[in-house]
Amino acid sequence: MWLRPRLSHHRQNDFMESTQVRTQMHKKIVTRIVSCVVCMMWGLACATTQAAEPDDRPNVILVMTDDQGYGDVRSHDNPLIDTPNLDQLAKDGARFKNFFVSPLCAPTRASLLTGRYHIRTGTVNVSNNLEIMRSEETTIAELFRSNGYSTALFGKWHNGEHFPHNPNGQGFDEFVGFCAGHFGNYFDPVLEHNAGTIKTKGFITDVLTERAMEWIAANRSDKFFCYIPYNAPHTPYQVPDAYYEKYSARGLGVKTATIYGMVENIDHNIGRLLKKVKELGLQENTIVLFLTDNGPNTRDRYNGGMKGHKGQVDEGGVRVPLFVRWSGHIKPDRVVDGLAAHIDLLPTLADLCGIEVPDNLRLDGRSLKASLLNKQTAPSDRMIFTHRYWAKKLQLPNGAARSLRYRYVRTAREESLFDLIEDPGQKKDISKERPEQFQRHRDAYRNWFADVSKDWQLESLIPCGYQQFPITHLHAVQSKLSGSLKFHGKGFHHDWIVNWVDPDDKITWYIDVVEPGKYRVAVKYTCPMKDVGSQIRVTVNENELEAIVDQPFDPALFPNHDRAPRAGELEKPWATLEVGQMELDRGVTKLILSADQMPGTQVMEVREVILERVLSS
Repeated sequence: MWLRPRLSHHRQNDFMESTQVRTQMHKKIVTRIVSCVVCMMWGLACATTQAAEPDDRPNVILVMTDDQGYGDVRSHDNPLIDTPNLDQLAKDGARFKNFFVSPLCAPTRASLLTGRYHIRTGTVNVSNNLEIMRSEETTIAELFRSNGYSTALFGKWHNGEHFPHNPNGQGFDEFVGFCAGHFGNYFDPVLEHNAGTIKTKGFITDVLTERAMEWIAANRSDKFFCYIPYNAPHTPYQVPDAYYEKYSARGLGVKTATIYGMVENIDHNIGRLLKKVKELGLQENTIVLFLTDNGPNTRDRYNGGMKGHKGQVDEGGVRVPLFVRWSGHIKPDRVVDGLAAHIDLLPTLADLCGIEVPDNLRLDGRSLKASLLNKQTAPSDRMIFTHRYWAKKLQLPNGAARSLRYRYVRTAREESLFDLIEDPGQKKDISKERPEQFQRHRDAYRNWFADVSKDWQLESLIPCGYQQFPITHLHAVQSKLSGSLKFHGKGFHHDWIVNWVDPDDKITWYIDVVEPGKYRVAVKYTCPMKDVGSQIRVTVNENELEAIVDQPFDPALFPNHDRAPRAGELEKPWATLEVGQMELDRGVTKLILSADQMPGTQVMEVREVILERVLSS
């Protein structure tokens, strides 16, 4: 059982005095300890009960895909795509007609994991530290683990990559996948596995499914919670030939043919997963859920006639499928037409599994148990709220309030109201015709936003030195650049730093050293032969290390498997320059990478700095 307090790291203006920083962190530690003790008490009570009675609580398999829209399944009236296993899953259990998520993936994941609106958790966007979920948030994995469940995640995390923000720090015993929001190569991927990495063979969705099935088989005698957030059909546009050729032959464009191919590959793997569950004799005692994280990531796909797509707060950007099967408990062909959302999954699954949720978690979601097992439908006397972060600070525009009949939409330019019964495509603004409903929804959204955003802060410090994760990767996109330095791509996780043509320029990372001691320092770099010889310097407080870039490394980009141009750049391999070891004190500080000499036209290109705490034997 996990009882270690975890620190939350917030941006400090000009790096406030260390005592102030530590005071804030100590308060969060106390909060976290209280939460953990409460969860432990519930877990011990549950364990005592289990000792006297057989444990008939169900297992949970929660599958979520990335950028698959409402219309990207055959059962939602799309004749151009084949998804027989998903269609059967919908028939075998409950299908939700009005299920909502956030317009972007990291916010949806934070809400799903916590049962709380994502802004409360610190997550408001998809990059630049805005995707990080506060470490003191209690996740569904932590809740289930404290009640005797084994927990695992296979796929995309996207809520913080450094411990304790990563999956292992947030309640998952087993993790295979990647923590970033974007992955550059879907064939033979190198994936994270707990504190290390593994090389794999095959297409990434097949690989993740295989790992999940192996873990389920190994844990079939235990109670388990298995979360499978596939990264497909998110870009890049990569899929095995047979899937692409099938949809290309149907006359679809390259992007749509690739995406539909990825979706059918997902469907094939869900079929494999369900077959394995049946073979293991777990079908009657396993809840299986399928949903997606936002609307479609292209504008020209079928989306049920709704307005909007990924990144938008209109109906088509946030309404997605939700299928729930629990054989022998949820009746087949059940349709739930009330309002439901990602924030409801934690309380619903806890309720179905007999797990009591501590009051101090302050959930926004509601249990949908009655909607799944009884005749009662999902709640209709509620509003579901949506927010899309646009500017450099949290503010009101780009949000929505959805009641059973109406959708209020607020953007930087205008406010509108739509009657989704009479006008499901949001073609007519009725704010002036129905002023009372417009004001009701407008006030509700403003009050909701004021509530969920009142304690929001940006998590910007990188924690270093935890014994559980001694290696910390300071990625290029997490740094601050001076002078002529710039990022090679568009700020995605795998981008790197280029144009180091002035030795006076500096690269800075803001870090929090949680344990003092000796640290190994290394730099991932590339440098052509003509530019070899630069002397670099790593500085942390009064400590300095120097090294010479004495080995050329100028590789080609990785093979391009893309069928259509991607938004970011292709990736490439990197060499490692060992800089040395230095003693670091505990506390908030900054690591600066600079150059003393540059005999060529550039110093080097930089992918990351590695800090590894040297643990005593």
